[in-house]
Amino acid sequence: MADVTVYSSAQCPYCVMAKQLLDRKGVSYTEIRVDLEPAKRDEMMQKSKQRTVPQIFINDQPIGGYTDMLALDRANKLDPMLT
Repeated sequence: MADVTVYSSAQCPYCVMAKQLLDRKGVSYTEIRVDLEPAKRDEMMQKSKQRTVPQIFINDQPIGGYTDMLALDRANKLDPMLT
């Protein structure tokens, strides 16, 4: 199983949808709440070069946000990344 990390915040509907997609696939992930730990936002920005949440990493590779992950899923490319 892949190592999945989701940087998120409480007031983010795309974060909720990203986590729901991973939950439907039965994927366990580590959630890092940047609204609760502001230093983690800096970490996320350094790793992803992005400021917005969610930022999703699979095996330490940035894949982008929810819409990026959804596009991978629709192209049947997400499941192979998660195994």
